[in-house]
Amino acid sequence: MDFAHSDRYRKLGLNIQYYRKERSFSQERLAECAGISVSLLAKAENAFAGISLDTLFRIADALEVEPYKLLKFRD
Repeated sequence: MDFAHSDRYRKLGLNIQYYRKERSFSQERLAECAGISVSLLAKAENAFAGISLDTLFRIADALEVEPYKLLKFRD
């Protein structure tokens, strides 16, 4: 991955995956609840693509977490 802030995108993807698994959601289930494609969710979780704020908010709503939790990066 060659784009700016790639480390942050990777951490965002890990956070999405963490909360998804905490809710026992498959990627398919979370994508359905968030109204996005499975491929977009997979790309976000694996830091292959940046996501819009709208998509971030949709994912956070589907996971029932505040959006900042997806952006809170641990070292």
